[in-house]
Amino acid sequence: MHRLVPCIIAFILQLSPAVSQETSPRLGDWADVLARARGQTVYWNAWAGEQAINRYIAWAAQEVSKRYGIKVEHVKLSDTSEAVAKIITEKAAGRDKGGSVDLIWINGPNFASLKDKGLLFGPWVDKLPNYRFADVIGKPVITRDFTLPTEGFESPWDIAQLVFYYDRSRTPAPPRTTEALLQYAKTHPGRITYPDVQNFLGATFLKQVLIELVEDRSVLQEPPLDADFARLTAPLWAFLDELHPVAWRSGKAFPANSAELRQLLADREIDIAFSFNPSEASLAIARGELPASVSSYVLDGGTIANANFLAIPYNASSKEGAMVVADFLLSPQAQARKQDPSVWGGLTVLSLSKLSSDDRRLFETPNTATVVRPVTEAESALPEPHARWMTRIIQAWLQRYASK
Repeated sequence: MHRLVPCIIAFILQLSPAVSQETSPRLGDWADVLARARGQTVYWNAWAGEQAINRYIAWAAQEVSKRYGIKVEHVKLSDTSEAVAKIITEKAAGRDKGGSVDLIWINGPNFASLKDKGLLFGPWVDKLPNYRFADVIGKPVITRDFTLPTEGFESPWDIAQLVFYYDRSRTPAPPRTTEALLQYAKTHPGRITYPDVQNFLGATFLKQVLIELVEDRSVLQEPPLDADFARLTAPLWAFLDELHPVAWRSGKAFPANSAELRQLLADREIDIAFSFNPSEASLAIARGELPASVSSYVLDGGTIANANFLAIPYNASSKEGAMVVADFLLSPQAQARKQDPSVWGGLTVLSLSKLSSDDRRLFETPNTATVVRPVTEAESALPEPHARWMTRIIQAWLQRYASK
C-alpha cells in the first residue's frame, strides 16, 4: 500500500458525514441470526502477512462452513487500510447496502476513524452467545482499542504482546530495555533494526521506545496536543538519531514486516528480533526456520499488549454471517486451537474460570511445538497509547527520516 493512502483515508473520513448504524439482524434472536446466515458468503478482510495466521483462518472457514453453512472468503490484505479504503469509497458512491467487506480485522486508528463517522455496524458483540466467556474483567484490553472503548462495535479474538527473541548461542545477554538496545547497537554496529514504521510492528517499536522515555506515561492515554507533541516526542527522535547510524544498513533501509525481521535473525544478519505473537519463536523453531537455541523474553518494565478485534462495516452484505464467524472465533474450541503454539500461539481472550471442565481441558492439551520460555499477557503488559499517537508518530517519522 502506498504510504500516502492512510493520509488520504483520514482526509476523506474527516469530510464524510456520520452514518447511523443499521441493525437489520434481529440481534436479540440468535436463532434468527443463524437462519439468516446460512448460505451467506462472508468476505473477511484480514492481514495476510503471517502464514500461521492464514492457516488458522482457513481452518476456521472450514469449521464455519461445516457447522453453519456459511462460506468464508479470506480477502488477504497487506495493510488494513486497503479494506478501509473500500468502505470509504463505497460510502462516497452511496453504496449503503451490499458492501464488499463483511468482516474486517481492525485495530487502533482505523477503528477510531470508522466508528466516529458511523461506518461500522453495531453495537452487536454482546449478542454473541460465546461473548459470555470473554474475560472482560481480567483482560481489560479486550474492551478498549488503543484506549478507546469498543462499545460493542468490535469483537475481540486474540491478545498479543510485544515479545523479543534472540539466539542465546550468539547473544548470551540480550538488552533488557530499549536504552540497553541502543547501547548494544553502538557496540555491535549493524546488528539491530526494526520494521518499516508503516507496518504495525514498526510503529509499535516507536511507541515502546516512547513509553520508556517519556516522563509521564499517563499523557499517552489521551490524544496528543499540538503544543506538547514536539516536546514529548523529542526523546524518541534523539534515540532514533543515535540508533540509525549504527543500525542494520545504517538506518537507510528497514525490513517490511515481522517475517522479514525474523528472516534477518535466521540469516544471522541481526541479533535481536521481536514480534506481537508471544509464540512466534516457538512456531519458527518447529518449522525449522530458527534454531532451537532461540529464546524469547519481554523487556524489563514491560511491553505493549493489545487485543485483535473484528468489526462489521455499516453496509456489509452478510452481517449475520459475519456475526456467526465472530462468535465461532470466541468459542472455547477456536480459542484453544489458536493458543496452541504449534498452530498460532495467540493468547486467549476467554476467562477459563467461566468454562466447563471439559472446555478448560482443551487449553491444557500438550502441544508438540518446540517451546521457548512462555510469555503471557499478564507479564508486564503495558497499555497502548491513544490511537492518535500512532498516527502522529508515523507522520513525524516519515517527515524526519523517509527522504534521507
